Amino acid sequence: MSDIEEMALELAFNDSDREAIYRAIHSRRDVRRQFTGEPIPEPVLERILEAAHHAPSVGFMQPWNFILVRDRLIREKVQHLAEEERQSFALTLPPERAQRFRSIKIEGILESSINIAVTCDSARAGPHVLGRHTIPETDRYSTCLAIANLWLAARAEGIGVGWVSFYRTEELRAILGIPTGIEPIAYLCVGPVTQFPTVPDLQAAGWEERRVLASLVFDDRWGTQSELFQAPTQ
Repeated sequence: MSDIEEMALELAFNDSDREAIYRAIHSRRDVRRQFTGEPIPEPVLERILEAAHHAPSVGFMQPWNFILVRDRLIREKVQHLAEEERQSFALTLPPERAQRFRSIKIEGILESSINIAVTCDSARAGPHVLGRHTIPETDRYSTCLAIANLWLAARAEGIGVGWVSFYRTEELRAILGIPTGIEPIAYLCVGPVTQFPTVPDLQAAGWEERRVLASLVFDDRWGTQSELFQAPTQ
């Protein structure tokens, strides 16, 4: 075994810790139906938010904020936005697709224990953020990484998360009092659940299927199928 291989083994997690990471990734779900409404213990919520706060960020700018939405009236207003957009989207679909869509629950805003709005402050680290010189959108990408961390930490804690995307950003901004210059990135429903579905809801509903990884991986240039997934010749 080479020195590099030995170093990799030393740096790797042990088998059980590594398995736990992959288990959280593969069993994470976008939860809508299974919320119990029971409160999240404060230490658990703090750990989940701490995990989000330790996400990687370009230039270490940490552009995220988290609005913990507990107020029932505020949540009802957001739920109303989601329902309006649900109906609007349904009108754009072909009849068969629209019928299938009506059977899909799109949010758990009122059923979940808490809602968390995640925002992005593009000015957080000033005008000279390392890594944003040619790709200014990296502030949003960084915020999405925080959301991913939050989601995986929640799964490890047995807490469900659902991402709501049926609303107009400016209307959500007004409801939550988000100032100009701060961008709403995600509105999450969070809380204990009765179970985690074995497959994603949209897959179970026949809306989409998981794509085959081999069809998405190329070598060196777009469209060149990766040798990683090609069967060895005999």
